[in-house]
Amino acid sequence: MDIEALEKMVAAGQESAMLCFTLGGAYLKAGDGNRAIASLARAVELDPDYSAAWKLYGKALVEVGRNDAAAVVYQRGIDIANQRGDIQAAKEMQVFLRRLQKQKAQ
Repeated sequence: MDIEALEKMVAAGQESAMLCFTLGGAYLKAGDGNRAIASLARAVELDPDYSAAWKLYGKALVEVGRNDAAAVVYQRGIDIANQRGDIQAAKEMQVFLRRLQKQKAQ
């Protein structure tokens, strides 16, 4: 589904965490990190337990150079993923968080 169609769904009142996640991913793929961040922030606002949205939200923040904010998002996502038993998502975000911490230490 293209960005325009997803935006129309949001505008039509069909907003959901899944739709915002999908739209955020589409923005990120299109190179629009700031719009991706807004959509993904909305996704986790609508469903704070959405591990995949936290992971992509962190990635979008890294894409625009907001590494400190990404570290906070990844940590929150790790906590949520662990609480939900989403071990794979937690492990992936731990890897991303360690990379950010390594970069910052250099």
